[in-house]
Amino acid sequence: MMTSVDTELIRVLADPLRLRIVTLLARETLCTTHLVEETGARQTNLSNHLRVLREAGVVETEPCGRFTYYKLRPDVIAHLADQFAELAEASRTAAENKRACP
Repeated sequence: MMTSVDTELIRVLADPLRLRIVTLLARETLCTTHLVEETGARQTNLSNHLRVLREAGVVETEPCGRFTYYKLRPDVIAHLADQFAELAEASRTAAENKRACP
């Protein structure tokens, strides 16, 4: 049975900078300083995007001295991928389920 795709998570990931952050965090755990260097974004802007990702459950924090490291939660991304896989599977049979016009 097909489930609906998590539209809130898609909205969160639709922002180009947030998607870039997620892509970077998929490779390694990074602190804000690293993310500023990698993205070129201002620290305050980056912090706001990280807050959105954290509140959505996409990333989690790990304090390390005076720095905060961010790491991706792969289970959240895997769940979204599973939802899209179900959607793709449903679309394979959609051609056979043609609704007649009245």
